[in-house]
Amino acid sequence: MQHRQEIDRHRSVVVELPLEDGNGYCASFDLEKAVCSHGLFMMAPNRWDTLSKTLERPLRLSENINDDDHEQSVLVQITQPSDYPHSLLLRVLDTDSLSTIHQRSLLGQVRRMVRLSVEENKRVKLFQEICGEAKERGFGRVFRSPTLFEDMVKCMLLCNCQWSRTLSMAEALCELQLELNCPSSAASFPDPDNQNQLKGVTSKSEHFTPRTPAGKELRKRAGAYGCSRNLLERLNEVEEIVDIDKPGVTVTPAFSVGEEVLQKSNLCQDTTEVWEVSVSAPLNPDPSEDRKLSSFNQLGNFPSPKQLASLDESFLAKRCGLGYRAGRIIKLAKGIVEGSIQLNELEEACSNPSLSNYDKMAEQLREIDGFGPFTCANVLMCLGYYHVIPTDSETIRHLKQVHARTSTIQNVQRDVENIYGKYAPFQFLAYWSEVWHFYEERFGKLSEMPHSEYKLITAANMRPKRNGKCKKLKIASTEKLGV
Repeated sequence: MQHRQEIDRHRSVVVELPLEDGNGYCASFDLEKAVCSHGLFMMAPNRWDTLSKTLERPLRLSENINDDDHEQSVLVQITQPSDYPHSLLLRVLDTDSLSTIHQRSLLGQVRRMVRLSVEENKRVKLFQEICGEAKERGFGRVFRSPTLFEDMVKCMLLCNCQWSRTLSMAEALCELQLELNCPSSAASFPDPDNQNQLKGVTSKSEHFTPRTPAGKELRKRAGAYGCSRNLLERLNEVEEIVDIDKPGVTVTPAFSVGEEVLQKSNLCQDTTEVWEVSVSAPLNPDPSEDRKLSSFNQLGNFPSPKQLASLDESFLAKRCGLGYRAGRIIKLAKGIVEGSIQLNELEEACSNPSLSNYDKMAEQLREIDGFGPFTCANVLMCLGYYHVIPTDSETIRHLKQVHARTSTIQNVQRDVENIYGKYAPFQFLAYWSEVWHFYEERFGKLSEMPHSEYKLITAANMRPKRNGKCKKLKIASTEKLGV
């Protein structure tokens, strides 16, 4: 088969990713459900557009997504057009062409995020056969990050803090990445205590200073993003088609998140598939509208291990409000850069997750500073282990409100096994499908929630009042959202 990439008049490249599952097209795949399935989709640098049903975020162009020596990030918009449902369309902005290697890198990252692979499709079908409620809801995939490193750091951000703080820390890390790459974009404030706290960072990044004090949330920047962009309307008027030889695609796993927040995910794979990039259907239903594309000029990509490894702990803690997490994140990044932590080996070892090697993988992760039982369980879910449910106060709340179980931190694992054990080896998927459904009953469809409301998804807003009535939330209606 033959690859083709489309170049349009807006200086961007459109690449098609067919939704194949080994038996033809995966008719059950739904981008909206695959992305909006866990709180990770709400965390920077991910950006979900409620109107066009488009996921937008920076992705790295490199021969190896874990190799950031010559890092270049590009803004990618991922959509599944209603009139072209058998493929995902990736619009890569501000570029005239993509090499075969870069195409493979981008497609591998997208496949990982939404868990697109032959093996993953089989898992979804098997799980939905066991759990009829999940099939009715179209649930079976849990969103995750394009790299294992981003998943690991975000799992650390989910621990011991409110969801709004987690969102702020992720956003601050992406802002920091932009400042490291483009120091001229960094705001400069007189703060002599933090002027020279970057260790080993090149001189170009020594100019910026901390902007986000620890313990304080980032201020929202009006106009940084638009909720009303119709990105689908940009996929038209192709001027040139460039043929490219066919590459294979290496597929790896996916991911998810919750309230305080939990995390989950799926498998790691390394299957090689042949795909075709071509567009034979109209890409834009209404070319008359020419809306302005969004810009990430105020938010960068998620930092790479190399970018974080050379930073000073106190600087990172203060700049991004990370507190004690800063030291642990830097140690993780250094371990990856120095080679003592091999992410590729971890993913390869989980290419076919089995119950027999779960303990071995968990033991390896526990050797990393900051990876306690909850964080390890979440990371392993990212790697495809669904039989263990990470438990915390959110789990206890859910069991009390939905199953009338008065659990404690000592016996909650026993209770979740009693309730969800019948769904083995997909206990976590069954649990998370139930949790996510509970969230949407309380807050409305999360794929239609404005970005400004994400911080409301907290335990305090899910507890019933003393009179037994649920707390009413002031969430914008779907009519106001224009959907």
